[in-house]
Amino acid sequence: MRKLPLQFKYLRDFPKIEDVEETGSTFEENAILKASEYARRTGMWTIADDSGLEIDALDGRPGVFSARYGGDRLSFVEKMQLILSEMEKSANHSRRARFICVMAVADETGRILFTAEGTCAGQIAESPRGTGGFGYDPIFVPEGFTHTFGELSDAIKQQISHRGRACVLIIRYLLQFNTI
Repeated sequence: MRKLPLQFKYLRDFPKIEDVEETGSTFEENAILKASEYARRTGMWTIADDSGLEIDALDGRPGVFSARYGGDRLSFVEKMQLILSEMEKSANHSRRARFICVMAVADETGRILFTAEGTCAGQIAESPRGTGGFGYDPIFVPEGFTHTFGELSDAIKQQISHRGRACVLIIRYLLQFNTI
């Protein structure tokens, strides 16, 4: 694969820019909100994402509220326990779940040029396992595996994760501008 002739900057490189409030009702809406607004604020092309976990037994929760599920004061250990407790009480006994990531690319004016969605289907484990990764990784077992994201290596997760899949599509889009 060709290298992208780009120089990436991160939000931390712009310390005076405040966070964009995620007011969308979907991952795509939030990714678009962030990409568009950060592009306008920096005057630079921007890639932004939104991602989270959807669980069938919880009617898709935590969804777009994944990071804030149960309140900002709960740690992810507590959020996982909350989810497992809610699943236990649910009439729906399915453990099916999916991680979803939507990335959006905006030009320097904030116009959205491209969006990409990546998903990773799997199921929720009976209890947290593993210390790798972050967030809900210790309770998510991707399809085709017996280990949670918290137990799998970063190399495997990069190949199968929702973020990895969305990123591949973003890279393909950006490579269109480097056809030499």
